[in-house]
Amino acid sequence: MSRVSKPYEIVERALELSTTDGLVVIADEHSSANLRWAGNALTTNGLTRGRTLTVIATVDGAKGTASGVVSRSAVTADDLEPLVRAAEAAARGAGPAEDAQPLVSGVPSSPDFTDAPAETGSEVFADFAPALGDAFSRARAGGRELYGFANHELNSTYLGTSTGLRLRHDQPTGTLELNAKSPDRTRSAWAGRSTRDFKDVDPAALDAELAQRLRWAERRIELPAGRYETLLPPTAVADLLIYQLWSSTARDAVEGRTVFSKPGGGTRLGETLAPLPLTLRSDPHAPGLESSPFVIAHSSGDSGSVFDNGLPLAPTDWVREGKLERLTTTRHTAGLTGLPVSPAIDNLVLDGGGERSLEEMVAATTGRALLLTCLWYIREVDPATLLLTGLTRDGVYLVEDGEVVGEVNNFRFNESPVDLLSRASEAGRTEKTLPREWGDWFTRAAMPALRIPDFNMSSVSQGV
Repeated sequence: MSRVSKPYEIVERALELSTTDGLVVIADEHSSANLRWAGNALTTNGLTRGRTLTVIATVDGAKGTASGVVSRSAVTADDLEPLVRAAEAAARGAGPAEDAQPLVSGVPSSPDFTDAPAETGSEVFADFAPALGDAFSRARAGGRELYGFANHELNSTYLGTSTGLRLRHDQPTGTLELNAKSPDRTRSAWAGRSTRDFKDVDPAALDAELAQRLRWAERRIELPAGRYETLLPPTAVADLLIYQLWSSTARDAVEGRTVFSKPGGGTRLGETLAPLPLTLRSDPHAPGLESSPFVIAHSSGDSGSVFDNGLPLAPTDWVREGKLERLTTTRHTAGLTGLPVSPAIDNLVLDGGGERSLEEMVAATTGRALLLTCLWYIREVDPATLLLTGLTRDGVYLVEDGEVVGEVNNFRFNESPVDLLSRASEAGRTEKTLPREWGDWFTRAAMPALRIPDFNMSSVSQGV
């Protein structure tokens, strides 16, 4: 077993076993640590370790190249040959792959490819856990209860191919979700944070924020459905624009199926989507949001291709100064559409040039507006306009002339993020945020708060 126990050795041995025209091997070494608490007390903690190996075999035929993909967990030396043979059999039994391209080559090897995988553990909470305990004490003294979950994951990915690629990426991912509730459970407030190492998370500041929101909720105001000036916090903006990014594949736009399709044919590339100087971008090297600098694709789909594994990623502006600049493509769909190769990147940043914090935007409000906490249960209604529906959650507050005067009922909303960008009247200061709805799949985001003059609260919701 020890002969090939290290991740890079697993990759090398799998490549040696190949009998097909091409092979891609992805070894993912995963570790996680978590804390859970309820009623101002820790309840559970845990550590996990695991390995997943994905083998992608390609077979060239008279009608094109076929691919076969097989993934298995807890792979040992004895499992390697059956796994490789299974991927090869899947490739030989498949028809030509639509997204077939030559496997990527010529990318310099990662200098740490043969190093041991990075691991997380309980030590990641060394500073956070005592500070959380102090927050429990303050919450208890203040008559509120804290509930939540902190999770830290570290994934070391080793990518090797028959074309000579030997690439490695370590991805830390930390999330914190914190709920504060009144003892009678009639009031609830939520805050979330995304972090790489929990060194930039302040439980005291989060508790103070939640305590203020619970105080706001002491006064309850019922409002009907309608269009309201609304302040969307960064977490809500992130959830909406992540969905927009997922819906921005070039092929679907060219084929007339999305909001980015131009009536009569073609795409809306070059069109102005927002009057504000908004730039929506992804960058694998964005400080604090670093993600893989090369494509890691365990399967093929609308926005990714197994044939692109190892393809270098570069900073990409999806919307630049308000204009639609790029749509996501693989090498295959770039060829189909005639557009540049622009693979998806695992982070998203919106810059609008604003300097105000959300609190300052509240203070600058004249008249009446709604302040949201977050959105959830977001679903697509119409792909042609990217109309989404969903619910508000954990606090909607009424702002009157710069002051929060109470909590209002929750709403169901109907809005398109693309349309929201065209109507936004102010963008605040960009800051790291945790998407509430998509935080299980997409955590690396930085967004400003947005002021929307006429956000569509389509009906009243009884959700909390």
